[in-house]
Amino acid sequence: MRIPATAAALSGALALTALVVPAAQAADAEGPAAAQARVSSSAASSPATTAQDETQGDTTITNVTVNGGKDIVVGTSLKKTVTLTVTATDPSGIYDGYAFLWHGTDMNTESGVDGAMTPSSDHGTCTPVNATTSTCSVTVVADPNDNIYGNVLAGRWHVFASAVGNDGDYTIHDSYKSGWVKRAAQLTTNAAPEPVTKGATLTVTGALTRANWDTHTYRAYGVGSVQLQFRKQGASSYTTVKTVTSDSSGNLKTTVQAAEDGTWRYVFAGTPTTSVATATGDYVDVK
Repeated sequence: MRIPATAAALSGALALTALVVPAAQAADAEGPAAAQARVSSSAASSPATTAQDETQGDTTITNVTVNGGKDIVVGTSLKKTVTLTVTATDPSGIYDGYAFLWHGTDMNTESGVDGAMTPSSDHGTCTPVNATTSTCSVTVVADPNDNIYGNVLAGRWHVFASAVGNDGDYTIHDSYKSGWVKRAAQLTTNAAPEPVTKGATLTVTGALTRANWDTHTYRAYGVGSVQLQFRKQGASSYTTVKTVTSDSSGNLKTTVQAAEDGTWRYVFAGTPTTSVATATGDYVDVK
């Protein structure tokens, strides 16, 4: 496990949440300068001493999105770039917004954090919604050769989010919401014989596998439920025929009666740790 590297990355990300207010504003009043120093002090701490949720003034985060609301699905080798957005409001306007992802149970203890995805930039890219509200975005990378180092990291991740107003007010949330990082699943379908006599038995086989982040290979999912679906020739949608359970090796096998020409496929609905998967359909000609 790469916990030391993870802790260092997280500590560095927290330091970036200082989000320095404009120097001119800091010089104008003691309030912004004091707020900046307070955020810098808490943000630069190690994960073991990081401040919990904290708000100074009237800066408010109204929404945070992770990957456009979609699961972050990671395979065995390719990096996945993910956008995080922070929408915040302050009567003076928003100077900056920042976010990152962390995995674990408690960001305030070093042993409670075992994974992190942090931006490489110091600030978010902010787009004003109006005079008081902006949406700021950052990007992080999920890399199965780096920060996604094992299957233990599959599932729920926390979203750290912060924002700073133009007047130096700020808000910090250790875990504003959750995002889901899932092991990529793969599914196959094969219907045989082809062609088949009408009324005869058609055997539909397949396999359900998923990314193993410990070995960087796709391995059998094991026992899991999938839907066998059929789309008759000329139809625009599939109909679920039955539920099929894979064996301990991820293999699927069931039989149906061949009634008409059409395409068969297996569909896996996913779990909190594994992505959805839809097999390529297999067309069968019924004679």
